[in-house]
Amino acid sequence: MKKIFTLVALMACFVGAKAVVVVDAEVNFAEQTAIKLYGWGGSNTDRLSLQDGCLFYHGEEATENPWDVQFFPIGGVDVEVGQTYTLSLKIKGSVEADIFNMSFAGVDKYGALHVTTDWQELEFQYEATGTSGDLLFQCGSYVGDWWIEYMKITHEERDQRPVEWENILENGDAEGEFGEVPSAYSKEWGTGVGEDGLPTPHVAVIEDMGGNKVFAVHAKKVDPILVWDSDGEQWGQQHSAGDPMPDNTWQNQFWINFPRAMKADEQVKISFKYKASKDNYRVTTQDHVAPGEYLGGGKLGDVQFSTEWQTFEKTFSAAAGVQSIAFNFGEDQAYLEDIDIYFDDLNVSLMKLDEGYFAACTNTESGLVDYDFDNAIEFTYDDASEAYVATVGTEGKEETWVNELMISTVRGNDKAFKAGTLKVSEAITGDPDTWYPYAEASNAKIKLPAAGVWTIMINTEYEMMNFVMLEGEEFHEPIEIVANPFVAVVNALERDFTSAEQEGGTGQAWDNQFWIVANRTLSAGEVTVIEFDYVASINAHTTTQCHTTPGNYLHWAAIGDVDFTTEEQHFSATFTIPAEAEGMQSIAFNMAEIKDACDYTIKNVIWRTEDNTETLINMEGGDNFYVKVVGGETYSLGIQNVAGNAAPAVIYNLAGQRVTEAYKGIVIKNGKKVLVK
Repeated sequence: MKKIFTLVALMACFVGAKAVVVVDAEVNFAEQTAIKLYGWGGSNTDRLSLQDGCLFYHGEEATENPWDVQFFPIGGVDVEVGQTYTLSLKIKGSVEADIFNMSFAGVDKYGALHVTTDWQELEFQYEATGTSGDLLFQCGSYVGDWWIEYMKITHEERDQRPVEWENILENGDAEGEFGEVPSAYSKEWGTGVGEDGLPTPHVAVIEDMGGNKVFAVHAKKVDPILVWDSDGEQWGQQHSAGDPMPDNTWQNQFWINFPRAMKADEQVKISFKYKASKDNYRVTTQDHVAPGEYLGGGKLGDVQFSTEWQTFEKTFSAAAGVQSIAFNFGEDQAYLEDIDIYFDDLNVSLMKLDEGYFAACTNTESGLVDYDFDNAIEFTYDDASEAYVATVGTEGKEETWVNELMISTVRGNDKAFKAGTLKVSEAITGDPDTWYPYAEASNAKIKLPAAGVWTIMINTEYEMMNFVMLEGEEFHEPIEIVANPFVAVVNALERDFTSAEQEGGTGQAWDNQFWIVANRTLSAGEVTVIEFDYVASINAHTTTQCHTTPGNYLHWAAIGDVDFTTEEQHFSATFTIPAEAEGMQSIAFNMAEIKDACDYTIKNVIWRTEDNTETLINMEGGDNFYVKVVGGETYSLGIQNVAGNAAPAVIYNLAGQRVTEAYKGIVIKNGKKVLVK
């Protein structure tokens, strides 16, 4: 392919826009007549009630784990990855203690929420790492009472310029004929029965109602009710044989069906009119691919029907692949009766945006500008190079140099821009002759090997990109990185369940720990890759945290949970340093999540930057690995032979039972099988 250097597009100057506070969800419990829970509800929610205009909790004894009591007080929030959200709440308790773990937007926990006996108005800020819009609380460890008056989730964004919306549905008003892709489907119990005896989706029925045509669903009583064949558990809820199954809820459904699947985070505005023959009637919604092909919980949320016509409208970021929205008509045991449901004026609109290829840029080292999506530089097609071409930055003006950019297929709205981005699957080396494959990926950022003025070419036929520096800093060259072959063994002792110093004698998950320690501190936003092989003497669950030096806790979220088995596995993850872990240097593994003693083995560790220009640990030796066991000191495995530092080895038979040195036969010692004669 030919290279072109003739097009120079000046970087647009960033014009600051006033930030506005967006309320994503707000709950005032004084306005509730019954507790409203989201997701799958929760477990042991009988400890919750409404009292004195508050959400009230009463716990007479602690559960074994905090998550034995959990619930979703907020749901269906339209979450954007990378956005910073604020949770505000007003709370007090009868006993001062830590009571909550909280999960929202991909962040597993904020950490423990400390409640006092006085009313507090608290705020928590965090950066979303996932798109889960349900707020989860876990509080089974709290003994006493607490009250929450309100909760609110907000975020700040710049004021967006107005956009025009365009309806993509055909015959959404039910007055004409469906197009090639019908805009509405339904199913009713007892109709269109398949081989499994259950109803199947069909194109929605249109009926005349007082001279106005509407979509009608005549939901039928589910008879016989679908029941469990045996005792068991689903979604944290225990059930007995003969209990009703949740499947009853979706035996009567309606779908708004899109003409195409949506891209991840594509902006969608949906509206419709609705009513039913039943008043105060709650209907849940889900994302589907084709009608009947479940995709996820969805962001439309619950819809409250009445016997009068109402209008629903909501703008949200679509899940990748969603092509229909399902309405489930059997919530709250409504499947025990016949109900007539009606829809009209279905409208699914997408933004009318600039289409093509556009680059928004920044310099993360100098803080040149924030991403200015409105003024993103447009690529133009060049016949000579057979590619779309744009240049970012201005030659001779170092203050315009960039080292990171986002390339999108649309321009005109921030969320839409980020939803339409392209991701390069390999680290950019700066070689002007190299072309890199690209693909669609929401919120994708392309990191350049150095700040400067860059010409970018996009060949759409082969879906490849090329990056050529016109001027700028020296490149950060990739280096050869190999796995550190050091074998780190942690002889984790039995978790202390009897210690007098521990209230309740339960011990802590961090009584046994292992650390992988970087050679330098890390900054928020740095993208790293970590890999290792791992095995244990018994099946064991571990969690991970961000620490500064080993033992100095910084943030609960690291590389997620790691489940060890007696068969060796390989772990690999891309780990972006969260904002809350600014200055971290080590990843901690909590190896007392289980009660039993266990030998953990971790080896062949790689921890590097995503662009492969730096290894964060030595490629040999044990200096980057630290360990602590119950009652012992924290020490580096690089000096594990120093007297008094070595943890005692624990020996198990093949059944996972601890045995003494006198045991004969095949045993597991230091993570390896050994024959003792």
